[in-house]
Formats: sequence, C-alpha cells, structure tokens
Amino acid sequence: MKYLAVLLLGMLLGALVYRELGVGPSPTLASPTDCASACRPPAAAGPAQGAASSAPVVPTAPTPRQEPSSSAPVPATTEPAQPASARIDADAAPSGLLIPVEGKTAGELTDTFADVRSQGRSHDAIDIMAPAGTPVLAVADGHIEKLFDSKPGGLTVYQFEPSGKYAYYYAHLQRYAQGLAEKQAVRRGQVIGYVGSTGNASPEAPHLHFAVFLLGPEQRWWEGAAINPYPALTGRPDGAVQ
Repeated sequence: MKYLAVLLLGMLLGALVYRELGVGPSPTLASPTDCASACRPPAAAGPAQGAASSAPVVPTAPTPRQEPSSSAPVPATTEPAQPASARIDADAAPSGLLIPVEGKTAGELTDTFADVRSQGRSHDAIDIMAPAGTPVLAVADGHIEKLFDSKPGGLTVYQFEPSGKYAYYYAHLQRYAQGLAEKQAVRRGQVIGYVGSTGNASPEAPHLHFAVFLLGPEQRWWEGAAINPYPALTGRPDGAVQ
C-alpha cells in the first residue's frame, strides 16, 4: 500500500508539472473566416528611398506671366508685347507730327510700315536712316512715360501725348539726352536721344525705328494698336510727298 501511494503521488506531481510547462496537443488552426491581420500576406515593400517611381509624372502647369505695369519694373531682356495684329488705319493717326530725326525732310522718308521682319513679324513702324549720333527729336508735346532697354529695340523711349491717347516709340538709340527721365514733360522738337544701332539693329546701318500706337483706356505703354506714322510725318493723308 505504501508503494502504491508513492506511485499515485508521483503520477499526480507529474501531471501538474506537465500542465505548468504547457506541453500538450497543438491548438486547432483558425478557420479562414477567423483570419485577421495574422493571416494576411505581408504587405509588398515600397520602392527604396531615392528609387525612381514607375508612375507617370504629370507636368505642373506654368505660372501665367504677369503683365508689367507702368509702376512695376520690366526686365531689360523682356520685349514689351506689341500685338502684331493690332493695326488700325492711318487716318486715326495724330496730325502734324515733327520728323523725329534732325535734318531729315519728308522727301527722305520711306514707308516701311508693312515690311516683314524676322520670324514673320510685321514692322509696324518706319525706319529713318541717319548717321550715328544724329539728334532724335520729340515729335509732339507730351511726357516721357518709359525709358526701356530690350534686346530687340535696344535703348528706347515711350512718349505719351498730353491726352494719353497716343504713344510715340523711339528705338535703337545710341544714348538718351542728358537728364532725360520718366514722367518728364517734353516739348515738340526737344532732343530726347541720339540715333544709334542698339538692340538688333545693324551697326553698319544706324537708324531710328519710330512707331505710333493708339492706346487703350488702361494706357499701358507696352500695348497699343499700331498706326502707320508715315502719312503723319509727310503731311499728307495718303503718305505722298509733295
């Protein structure tokens, strides 16, 4: 009996140790409906940092260009946008304009308004040939609205007449008259600059590029409808020289 009691006690202690150590049959696997995150396949690893993405790149739309204003500076490399198609009849031009190059007469002028320039541009002005350094004169009373330096036009002057209806444009100047400044009043016949070949003009052919623009109500110096200045400078509506 003593031997049997010791055997039973040993079996009881063995069962207790077996339970505490967690040894036993494997647990039942969860069914597919019981699977949650533990049953999902691992998420696909993303591309390594710095690796190129296979997704197409959608270009960002460029920021619209801000139009200049008379109070905001315009970069010297930016040519004012004169709309080539904005041209009106010569009879809308101001009358009695002074020839803007000293010593030139009406008989020496050539109508180059409709000439075609590079890249299919319309000239929309007349060229008055003269030696470099010849004084350039204001064609009428008014004020200097803008002094501008651009790649095509070189040193230029935008003059407004008193009512602000017309702008007179002088380009390819060699230099400005001493002391010339924006908003300065000028009189007809006053020297405002000197003939040159700045911008895209040929050094072998110095000249004044002169244009007239009818301004809109905003009076933007870089905009306007081009008017042929030749009739206004020659004194006859049809441009014929007497």
